[in-house]
Amino acid sequence: MPAHTDRYENAAALYFAAWNTREPDALARAVATAWSPQGGYTDPLAEVRGHEGIVAVISAAHAKFPGFVFRLTGSVEGHHDTARFSWELVNEVAGSAPVAGSDVITLDTEGRITAVLGFLDRLPAGT
Repeated sequence: MPAHTDRYENAAALYFAAWNTREPDALARAVATAWSPQGGYTDPLAEVRGHEGIVAVISAAHAKFPGFVFRLTGSVEGHHDTARFSWELVNEVAGSAPVAGSDVITLDTEGRITAVLGFLDRLPAGT
């Protein structure tokens, strides 16, 4: 079933591309590519639906952690319309990763994200 594996890996790649895009117009396009129009994002700090809400959450993360990038840790696993993966937020210059977590995503028939359930495994104090 390599095609299915590719589906999950492609969705995760688009997800990380969106999270790592900073320029506002490019971010809106990246979110529209990765998420379905009514897609959502939920973690302990945020719950939003729709592209505008997702863009706002990603923009807030960039404001709080300027110069950091999200990167996959490990592999993407999936079955049916669901995939999971772990990630960390890294300052590539300093090598620090103050935030880490795992996400579960649900995909539509086109491979776009309909829902993200995020779990935060590591956060800096006061977040």
